[in-house]
Amino acid sequence: MKRKKHTSVDDEAQIDMTPMLDIVFIMLIFFIVTTSFVKEKALDVNRPEDSNANPNEPSKALSIRIDENGTITMAGREVDIRRVVANAQTFLANNNTDTAAIQADEDTEHGIVVEVMNQVKIAGIDKVSVLVKS
Repeated sequence: MKRKKHTSVDDEAQIDMTPMLDIVFIMLIFFIVTTSFVKEKALDVNRPEDSNANPNEPSKALSIRIDENGTITMAGREVDIRRVVANAQTFLANNNTDTAAIQADEDTEHGIVVEVMNQVKIAGIDKVSVLVKS
Protein backbone atom coordinates (compact mmCIF):
# COMPACT_ATOMS: atom_id res chain seq x y z
CA MET A 1 0.00 0.00 0.00
CA LYS A 2 1.21 3.32 -0.97
CA ARG A 3 0.95 6.22 1.39
CA LYS A 4 0.10 9.62 0.12
CA LYS A 5 2.31 12.42 1.24
CA HIS A 6 0.62 15.49 2.68
CA THR A 7 1.24 18.59 0.76
CA SER A 8 0.82 22.15 1.89
CA VAL A 9 -2.21 22.62 -0.39
CA ASP A 10 -4.21 19.99 1.52
CA ASP A 11 -3.43 21.56 4.91
CA GLU A 12 -4.82 24.95 4.03
CA ALA A 13 -8.55 24.45 3.51
CA GLN A 14 -10.45 27.69 2.92
CA ILE A 15 -14.09 28.60 3.31
CA ASP A 16 -15.72 30.98 0.90
CA MET A 17 -17.38 33.73 3.07
CA THR A 18 -19.18 35.50 0.23
CA PRO A 19 -22.50 33.59 0.46
CA MET A 20 -22.61 34.07 4.23
CA LEU A 21 -22.03 37.83 3.91
CA ASP A 22 -24.76 38.01 1.27
CA ILE A 23 -27.21 36.34 3.64
CA VAL A 24 -26.25 38.66 6.51
CA PHE A 25 -26.78 41.76 4.36
CA ILE A 26 -30.12 40.45 3.06
CA MET A 27 -31.28 39.80 6.65
CA LEU A 28 -30.13 43.29 7.70
CA ILE A 29 -32.10 44.88 4.88
CA PHE A 30 -35.14 42.74 5.76
CA PHE A 31 -35.09 43.84 9.41
CA ILE A 32 -34.60 47.50 8.52
CA VAL A 33 -37.49 47.46 6.06
CA THR A 34 -39.91 45.56 8.31
CA THR A 35 -39.20 47.58 11.45
CA SER A 36 -42.03 49.91 12.29
CA PHE A 37 -41.10 53.17 13.97
CA VAL A 38 -43.87 54.13 16.37
CA LYS A 39 -43.88 57.45 18.16
CA GLU A 40 -44.45 56.74 21.82
CA LYS A 41 -47.30 58.56 23.48
CA ALA A 42 -46.37 60.53 26.58
CA LEU A 43 -47.52 63.39 28.72
CA ASP A 44 -46.41 66.89 27.88
CA VAL A 45 -44.51 68.49 30.71
CA ASN A 46 -44.92 72.20 31.30
CA ARG A 47 -41.53 73.34 32.45
CA PRO A 48 -41.25 76.63 34.27
CA GLU A 49 -39.81 79.56 32.38
CA ASP A 50 -36.48 80.99 33.43
CA SER A 51 -37.33 83.82 35.75
CA ASN A 52 -35.29 86.96 36.25
CA ALA A 53 -35.75 86.76 40.01
CA ASN A 54 -32.78 86.88 42.31
CA PRO A 55 -31.63 83.25 42.83
CA ASN A 56 -30.38 84.08 46.33
CA GLU A 57 -33.83 85.21 47.43
CA PRO A 58 -36.08 82.19 48.01
CA SER A 59 -39.63 82.47 46.75
CA LYS A 60 -42.14 82.31 49.56
CA ALA A 61 -45.00 79.88 49.15
CA LEU A 62 -47.97 79.31 51.43
CA SER A 63 -47.20 76.18 53.46
CA ILE A 64 -50.06 74.03 54.69
CA ARG A 65 -49.67 70.81 56.66
CA ILE A 66 -52.38 68.23 57.28
CA ASP A 67 -51.77 65.47 59.82
CA GLU A 68 -53.31 61.99 59.91
CA ASN A 69 -56.26 63.25 62.01
CA GLY A 70 -57.13 65.95 59.48
CA THR A 71 -55.75 68.82 61.56
CA ILE A 72 -54.71 71.69 59.29
CA THR A 73 -51.68 73.80 60.25
CA MET A 74 -50.90 77.11 58.54
CA ALA A 75 -48.03 79.39 59.63
CA GLY A 76 -47.44 77.28 62.74
CA ARG A 77 -50.99 77.37 64.10
CA GLU A 78 -54.01 75.14 63.79
CA VAL A 79 -56.72 76.33 61.42
CA ASP A 80 -60.27 75.12 60.90
CA ILE A 81 -61.04 74.02 57.35
CA ARG A 82 -63.60 76.83 57.05
CA ARG A 83 -60.90 79.43 57.83
CA VAL A 84 -58.39 78.29 55.20
CA VAL A 85 -59.63 80.90 52.69
CA ALA A 86 -59.28 83.78 55.15
CA ASN A 87 -55.82 82.69 56.29
CA ALA A 88 -54.66 82.23 52.70
CA GLN A 89 -55.93 85.69 51.78
CA THR A 90 -54.09 87.15 54.79
CA PHE A 91 -50.92 85.41 53.65
CA LEU A 92 -51.39 86.79 50.13
CA ALA A 93 -51.81 90.32 51.51
CA ASN A 94 -48.48 90.07 53.33
CA ASN A 95 -46.52 88.16 50.67
CA ASN A 96 -46.32 88.48 46.91
CA THR A 97 -46.76 84.86 45.82
CA ASP A 98 -49.00 82.71 43.68
CA THR A 99 -47.98 79.27 44.96
CA ALA A 100 -49.05 77.05 47.82
CA ALA A 101 -47.61 73.76 49.05
CA ILE A 102 -49.79 71.24 50.85
CA GLN A 103 -47.98 68.54 52.81
CA ALA A 104 -50.37 65.83 53.92
CA ASP A 105 -49.69 62.75 55.99
CA GLU A 106 -50.03 59.48 54.11
CA ASP A 107 -52.95 58.47 56.37
CA THR A 108 -54.91 61.68 55.74
CA GLU A 109 -58.26 61.30 54.01
CA HIS A 110 -58.14 62.47 50.40
CA GLY A 111 -61.33 64.45 50.77
CA ILE A 112 -59.72 66.80 53.27
CA VAL A 113 -56.73 67.40 51.01
CA VAL A 114 -59.01 68.14 48.04
CA GLU A 115 -61.13 70.49 50.14
CA VAL A 116 -58.02 72.40 51.29
CA MET A 117 -56.88 72.65 47.66
CA ASN A 118 -60.26 74.08 46.67
CA GLN A 119 -60.19 76.58 49.54
CA VAL A 120 -56.71 77.77 48.54
CA LYS A 121 -57.82 78.24 44.93
CA ILE A 122 -60.85 80.23 46.09
CA ALA A 123 -58.45 82.47 48.05
CA GLY A 124 -56.70 83.34 44.78
CA ILE A 125 -53.69 81.05 44.64
CA ASP A 126 -53.55 79.30 41.27
CA LYS A 127 -50.48 77.11 41.67
CA VAL A 128 -51.06 74.43 44.30
CA SER A 129 -48.55 71.65 44.91
CA VAL A 130 -49.10 68.51 46.95
CA LEU A 131 -45.93 67.24 48.61
CA VAL A 132 -45.47 63.52 49.18
CA LYS A 133 -42.80 61.42 50.80
CA SER A 134 -40.79 59.32 48.37
